[in-house]
Amino acid sequence: MSGSIAWFARNPVAANLLMVFLAMGGVLATLNIPYEVFPEVALDRIQVEVAYLGAAPEEVEEAVCVRIEEAIQGIDGIDQITSTASEGMGTVVVEIALDADARRVLDDIKNRVDAIDTFPGQTEKPIISELIARQQVIDLALSGKADEFALKATADRIRNELSSLPAISLVEVTGARPYEISVEVSESALRRHGLTFDDIADAVRRESLDLPGGAVRSAGGDILLRTNGQAYRGEEYEDLVLLARADGTRLRLGQVATVVDGFAETDQSSRFDADPTVLISVFRTGDQSVLEIAASVHEYVERTRPTLPEGISLVVWRDEGKGIEAQLSTLFRNGMSGFVLVFLVLTLFLELRLALWVCLGIPISFLGAVMLMPGLDVTVNSMSVFALVLVLGVVVDDAIIVGEHVHARQERDGDGLRGAIEGGREVATPVVFAVLTTVAAFVPLMFVPGWVGKMFRVIPMVVVPCLLFSLIESLWILPAHLARIPMRRRSGSLRRFQQLFANGLKLFVRTVYQ
Repeated sequence: MSGSIAWFARNPVAANLLMVFLAMGGVLATLNIPYEVFPEVALDRIQVEVAYLGAAPEEVEEAVCVRIEEAIQGIDGIDQITSTASEGMGTVVVEIALDADARRVLDDIKNRVDAIDTFPGQTEKPIISELIARQQVIDLALSGKADEFALKATADRIRNELSSLPAISLVEVTGARPYEISVEVSESALRRHGLTFDDIADAVRRESLDLPGGAVRSAGGDILLRTNGQAYRGEEYEDLVLLARADGTRLRLGQVATVVDGFAETDQSSRFDADPTVLISVFRTGDQSVLEIAASVHEYVERTRPTLPEGISLVVWRDEGKGIEAQLSTLFRNGMSGFVLVFLVLTLFLELRLALWVCLGIPISFLGAVMLMPGLDVTVNSMSVFALVLVLGVVVDDAIIVGEHVHARQERDGDGLRGAIEGGREVATPVVFAVLTTVAAFVPLMFVPGWVGKMFRVIPMVVVPCLLFSLIESLWILPAHLARIPMRRRSGSLRRFQQLFANGLKLFVRTVYQ
């Protein structure tokens, strides 16, 4: 370490190149680092959902949840199984052991669940997925004194338009009941026409479908044949044929049953300012930036408001991008206040240029850490910004110690280069061990198990590079700059003023703490 301090002090070009490399690398890295609310991590959980429409929770538990638990019990890598039975839906959540391969466990669970052949006939196909914490960026509230059809149709249009924007990939409509077409058949109507409920169900399945009919070859090419009979609206279902009699008459569904084209009968409802509301949620996926998504949504809202139907309003209800902007603003304000405070104190007690070079260690250390963030798979999020704020008051300590000692040696020896080398060597060992002990306090956070550890590993991945780059800046770059400061003797009045100020500061501190 002593030899490297002397080499950089005698070669200021190398020190300047190292400083420029760290600064430019950090600036370029900021252009490619995505912004997100929290680190996107896998939750080490696998979810199995099976819909059993019309069944009570007790029936769902016995017919779905228990059978899934029995099938997957004993798979290597499973730590805990939690089942939830609700009306019409059975959900089983599997927590994966810490040392297990999540992909292998997912494949084993899928194979076991797909092999279950004792589910009731009314159940739907199981949905098996690995749970991942999704990043919800912004919510829009579409509200107004309009009917539910108009709100849902407008929300679907807004969802499609938002999804087509370059910065946005995933948009969901929440707070609205799903569309549902129900067929209500009375027992008297069935008896009158000599039908059963199964006859009605079979006729609907048979008549409401699109059926490919092959192809016809011709000189101009192949002609594909297709029968389009899928019904999508209530009146189309009413026109489905149940019976075709020998005399040519037809019995249609609308003559036997009541077709209701509406929404599912649920207890779900949303209101915003006392008006019926549909929420539109925008999520972050992949390497998308939270700030870019929020800016695109705000621009879209301002552009779309005049085109909405009368009586319907669209407002931004929750914006997570503002939280990131507030944290970055806090980091900037704290950094500037620390920079100014250190600069004023060092200027008052030491030298102006020394104070400038010492304070420059704050942005250099931060930019060096930012340069490594893409390689360490760290994004700008709440955890990483918190880590930068946490380490803000530590990175400049090394530079202050080295700068003050170098300045004292320069004044004593009267030689700028020699004072920079000897001053740096004398404090190199305590400065290095001070940084390493701080690093040792943060490193254990990288080995916390589970999804919590994946979240907290961001803190040491930011703090440790900041501390190491502050050490590099204070022992290699700073002495090279301080060695070139011209030695000037202070005037007697300046010395007396500094001594008077120092004595007054000591008296103030002693009075406060007594």
